[in-house]
Amino acid sequence: MNSEEFHFKKRYGQNFLKDDTIPKKIVEVSDILEDSLVIEIGPGAGALTKLLATKAKQVLAYEIDESLEEILDHELLEFLNVEVIYDDFLNRDIQQDLKKYTFSHLYVVANLPYYITTPIITKLIEDNLSIEKIVIMVQKEVADRFCAKPKTKEYGSITVYLNYYFHIKKEFFVSRNCFIPRPNVDSQIISFTKKDNLLPLKNRHLFFQIVRDSFQFKRKTLRNNLKKYDLNKIEEILKQYHLDLNVRAEELPLEVFVEIGNNL
Repeated sequence: MNSEEFHFKKRYGQNFLKDDTIPKKIVEVSDILEDSLVIEIGPGAGALTKLLATKAKQVLAYEIDESLEEILDHELLEFLNVEVIYDDFLNRDIQQDLKKYTFSHLYVVANLPYYITTPIITKLIEDNLSIEKIVIMVQKEVADRFCAKPKTKEYGSITVYLNYYFHIKKEFFVSRNCFIPRPNVDSQIISFTKKDNLLPLKNRHLFFQIVRDSFQFKRKTLRNNLKKYDLNKIEEILKQYHLDLNVRAEELPLEVFVEIGNNL
């Protein structure tokens, strides 16, 4: 793609990779098995798409920018196993889109637009897709939050939410200098591998609501953030871990949140 001829659209968060080694490393860490379908969100000019097409049985890409259609048609001409849907991924019925495909393994591999990283991951979870592995590029600070441990400032409700479903791993760092145009932030490739055995929840909606409420005001204690709940029941669980209601949410691991949710 001739970058001088393409008008990058800020509203879509378009920053295209100019370092050819990065897409190759992304595919390597994805460990794509045979008979797989790979979903790619935001294929851009198709650099990663072409590599995915050599590994996967099928690639289904979603691109919101219709002006890229001519470029992608040219770049992907030889790959008969790639379909590009020109639409907003967040508005799609993914389950319906997948019905025409037959595959044994489902992956998501993408350089996500940073401004909608969390909504996209949330949709992948809530649409109940049987995804074995997600490999995405995100802003470095976002990767720090996703992978954070308890008792760190990066640890938050999104950390608990994602770690309930996945084992999350930082794969490798990507400098801001690897992009056209050059963004103001560095990036990180991270992987999400589906957990085989999720911790049992009596009420999933209530559990995640409790997690969100616990972190609503990060400097406040559970006593303040969860005062609309039964604090006596919450305290029963905390005592088992030698904690009390004056603890802050950032100090609680996933397992404690699960116990609190189930006890309520």
